[in-house]
Amino acid sequence: MQRRRRTRRIDTMPKISVIIPTMNEEKYLRYPIEGLKKQSFKDFEVIFVDHNSTDRTRQIARKYGRVLIEGRAGIGVARNTGARVAKGRIMVFLDADTKPSRDLLKSYYNAFNENIVAATGPILPLERTTKRVKIGFRLVSVTMPKVASRVGGRINVVGSNFAVDKKAFDGVRGFNEKLKTYEDWDLSKRLRKCGKITFIKKAVVRTSTRRVEAWGMRKYFVYHAGNVVRYNLLKKPKEQYAPIR
Repeated sequence: MQRRRRTRRIDTMPKISVIIPTMNEEKYLRYPIEGLKKQSFKDFEVIFVDHNSTDRTRQIARKYGRVLIEGRAGIGVARNTGARVAKGRIMVFLDADTKPSRDLLKSYYNAFNENIVAATGPILPLERTTKRVKIGFRLVSVTMPKVASRVGGRINVVGSNFAVDKKAFDGVRGFNEKLKTYEDWDLSKRLRKCGKITFIKKAVVRTSTRRVEAWGMRKYFVYHAGNVVRYNLLKKPKEQYAPIR
């Protein structure tokens, strides 16, 4: 009598889905790709969501991950498009000009438990820049979230570096696609009703300073300071945030 072979079920679903919106990013796309190739955590998929690129962005992206085409404009739109097909229990969102540290995905994966629905981490300059810019980045993306965490304050996820539980994300219907700016703060506000948002100091990325360099620190600060006021008081953040290429 022949014994029936037992077949072991292999789980092919990735634990993490990395989602990266793109638009004419051939000069920068190597940074997230290089960083993801060197991750200490290996069980993940990569989804690029491209909006009307006219350069080699799509060709470069297809060599490393899945590429979706999204004809509608808006960063929230692109992120939602990627989230709809994501298979991972945890989704990590990055920008196309952002390089993740080696342990980024590992740090996020280890951080999640039943009480945590989202997490964010430090965002530091990618290029060589002035001491003033470095201090600004560290103040906004490291010092302020740490202080908020210690005093039980409200931590907001930042679109270029955050992770979220997919069920929680779907439960709040993802990003508000009507918002052109501060869509990440709006998402944070709704996610906090589902659980805790935490700051993970080891979940580091480095992102391009090209907008700061193009605008100057003064204009950059005034724009975002004014937008914080508009968002909190008027519930209507600014609708203009032209791409810098």
